[in-house]
Amino acid sequence: MEIRKLKTFQVVAEELNMTKAAKRLTYSQPTITLQIQSLEKELNHTLFTRVGKKTMLTTAGIKLKGHVDQLFTLMDKIEKEMEELRGPSGVLTIAASEYYCQRHLAKVVKEYTDVYPEVKVSLLPLNSIHAIQSVKDEVADIAVIASECDDIHIRKTFLEEERAYVVVSSTIGENRSFEDILRDHAFISYNEDCSFSTIIDHYFKSSGQHPRSTITVGGSDEMIKRAVLNGTGYAILGENVIKQEIANGSITILDQISEPIITSAINLKVRSEEPNIMTFCEFLRNRWDAGTGVVSRTR
Repeated sequence: MEIRKLKTFQVVAEELNMTKAAKRLTYSQPTITLQIQSLEKELNHTLFTRVGKKTMLTTAGIKLKGHVDQLFTLMDKIEKEMEELRGPSGVLTIAASEYYCQRHLAKVVKEYTDVYPEVKVSLLPLNSIHAIQSVKDEVADIAVIASECDDIHIRKTFLEEERAYVVVSSTIGENRSFEDILRDHAFISYNEDCSFSTIIDHYFKSSGQHPRSTITVGGSDEMIKRAVLNGTGYAILGENVIKQEIANGSITILDQISEPIITSAINLKVRSEEPNIMTFCEFLRNRWDAGTGVVSRTR
């Protein structure tokens, strides 16, 4: 049996319409008819029958369709695995916050594509919660997250551990106790769908402290930091984004959060050996530049 004839049969069996099948295959209808007749003669079975104006598969046709579908699925798998043996190629989609895209990934992607020019990298700006889902849905191949992810189907590659602090502008914090600040000022919060919300919730539950009021600013570290510096209230921020302000004395640390911010790269375990994913995760692990630069980050 020729593969060409089996492919023709598969398309005709899917369309059950010679005109549509001919269009998909870019064959003439007589060519398709001849191929189906030749296959039927070789198998000694009629594969299609007409009921009124409708074309239908016979019992033999239904059985053959099942085998042909399996055959072409296997052939696609063979082609994919042989392609992968040649090394990374095609499109690699990475989901990450704008902060990670700007601060880390731009440099890593440049180096990676210099080594693997056949890979086209696409960056997908998403906060950690949505980035995790994009990997699960296979919209993204890899995600860089600052969030918990305990899904058994997900593989994590550790990149960085960052301390987090409760902070306030030094103008407000000077000569005032933490309790006074909590009583008189609002807590500046991230959006509810932001991964940092978990760390914030854990902190207030474990510390026994409760904000007098909350102002939701958004998901960007830079926006939260600006609100703090403007005297809007106090907030919880990662160390990297406020290093400069701590050094110049414009921000005061009120408390340290016991839970660190863990940055990881994640991918589906079943895809870990794909060349694009495997090589890029290795690049990330070796080239992640922790603790430098201050760019707006969306958690």
